[in-house]
Amino acid sequence: MEILSKKDFCALTINEFTEQLASKEPVPGGGGAAALVGALAAALGGMVANLTLDKPKYSAAKDEMQLLRAAIGRIQEELLALVEKDAEVFAPLAAAYRMAFDTEEDKAEKERVMQACLKRAALVPLEIMERCAEALPLIERLAEKGNVLAVSDAGCAAALSKAAIRAAWLNVCINVRIIKDESFVSETNTKGQDLLAKSILQADNIYNSVEAKLT
Repeated sequence: MEILSKKDFCALTINEFTEQLASKEPVPGGGGAAALVGALAAALGGMVANLTLDKPKYSAAKDEMQLLRAAIGRIQEELLALVEKDAEVFAPLAAAYRMAFDTEEDKAEKERVMQACLKRAALVPLEIMERCAEALPLIERLAEKGNVLAVSDAGCAAALSKAAIRAAWLNVCINVRIIKDESFVSETNTKGQDLLAKSILQADNIYNSVEAKLT
């Protein structure tokens, strides 16, 4: 299957996207899948907000639900954009791996290009982690104040956010491990590990709280 151009992946049907993901092509890959899962988590949060807004029983929470819906909808859009951005930054890296290295000049140029591409490829999944982490407090509030009939959806949103964050982190790791800029590696790893630790704890707390309400 042909590698699609920029901003095409989110226009695919679910079947087409998963077929492309399963193919031998380098994009979309784990980073794009992580961004999509994060977007699905945000969409579930939006669902909870919408199922709360039209119920008179929750009229006191209307203003807050509108704010939550808008905020999590923005994150959903940003994560879908990151599906495309992940493919956009990875394609040049895949091309860099195929660059000639017959001469010392070739080797130096290939190394220069690869190092630049690796940095860009590491920063996108880090951004995916940041957007998913940003969604979690919103999901937590929706689980607490949203329609009780949709509380399981809030729990699913937390579970998907956790999966997206963990998946994105692995995509950070695989790129930074061969970056030679030690300052960049240290800063990126610190940010990623901090996001991972805080977000996994928060996602688990939301999930466990929802599970406790349902069992």
